[in-house]
Amino acid sequence: MKTDSVNKRVGQGGYVSEYEQFLNVFLASRPEVRADQKRGWDIWWDHQVDSTDLEPRRNDDVSEKPYKYQ
Repeated sequence: MKTDSVNKRVGQGGYVSEYEQFLNVFLASRPEVRADQKRGWDIWWDHQVDSTDLEPRRNDDVSEKPYKYQ
């Protein structure tokens, strides 16, 4: 393990935990993990939303009283 580049971080006090050192080395040796993370992020968060599909859902909402027990 390269300790010079892994153990020091600019602007953060210089301390890097053993766990973060492991992750840095792991991700540097396996770039496909980052690509897989991005693919998963795109599936769950960065997808296109069809606004015409949302309109019927808005119309189906049932309004509630502000205080249920009155």
